[in-house]
Amino acid sequence: MDDHPLVREWLAGLVAREPDLVICGQAEDAPTALVSVALAKPDLIVVDLSLNRSSGMELIKDLRTQLPAAQILVLSMHEEASIAERALRAGARGYILKGESATRVIEAIRSVLAGQFYVSASLMSQLAGLLFGGAARPGASPVDLLSDREIEVFQLRGQGRASKEIAEQLKVSVKTVETYEARIKDKLGLRTAGELMREAVRWHDRHHST
Repeated sequence: MDDHPLVREWLAGLVAREPDLVICGQAEDAPTALVSVALAKPDLIVVDLSLNRSSGMELIKDLRTQLPAAQILVLSMHEEASIAERALRAGARGYILKGESATRVIEAIRSVLAGQFYVSASLMSQLAGLLFGGAARPGASPVDLLSDREIEVFQLRGQGRASKEIAEQLKVSVKTVETYEARIKDKLGLRTAGELMREAVRWHDRHHST
């Protein structure tokens, strides 16, 4: 499930070259994805956390409830180990970065289909510390302090979305969005809405440049 047609086509092309793998369907947002998996009942679902008008993290939780037998692999641009941790805790069995090679992506698909966990090697040591160490690692990103919902608001603000747009996408009120942003500013040590916007854009651009 990805909101970028080119990414979906690329992934479908990779899978099509494997004689024992078949694409059951594609979707650009969570509502479409939930309908599609209910009909197709796939063995594995590949999810992007940055979906159009949807939350990839919430989609993972919904898919785990709706189709518990299916395995979930996250294909993401986010190199934050804490985000990978949240995805795994939400129910994903694997987390691979979009910058990985085609060979690695197929390897991840096969591993997760086999019931194994798979995480991009660049995240493995950091993720192990988060999952089993219990303490924050030195040099951790301040974004690690944010909740799943706060990260979604931060990410959408970094895309240049206005409060009303964010509220509509997350299906909450504008006042709720403002509450989340107040918490974000407090956790990240930011004083104004302008500082929050600047940091959100920097974070968003850093991930999109990879």
